[in-house]
Amino acid sequence: MESSWQLRAATADDADGLKHCMESAYADYQERMGGARLPPMDVDYLSEINNYPTWVAVDDGQVVGGLIMSFSDDQASIANIGVDPDCQGRGIGGALMRLAETQARAQNYAELHLTTHVLLDEVVSLYRHLGWQETARDETRVFMQKSI
Repeated sequence: MESSWQLRAATADDADGLKHCMESAYADYQERMGGARLPPMDVDYLSEINNYPTWVAVDDGQVVGGLIMSFSDDQASIANIGVDPDCQGRGIGGALMRLAETQARAQNYAELHLTTHVLLDEVVSLYRHLGWQETARDETRVFMQKSI
């Protein structure tokens, strides 16, 4: 079956759809954390879209994936990335990761950074499989980087 989704820069009109998508993407992990909400679940997505480079994957008018990045003087970071669970396995996450790398390279960064939660073992494993390396860890976070 051919994929019908498309990646594009997010607009203010995508804020509610991006919020729903990210909440869906993180919902399974919330139970594992004893009901505690992961920080990306409580983000003001309109503010994120207005203040940070943000892209969405859209299928039939619905936001089914999202990527929010941040760029500082010393590093490029994936601030948030997620795919609606009903749409996983369609290449959306991989496309979002490649987009992040492309955007960082275009701004002359040699590395890309992200942080994930220590309880999300399968997420850490996925990132390692994609070439990311763990650089540090504290009680709640795993810090990772990838040379690009």
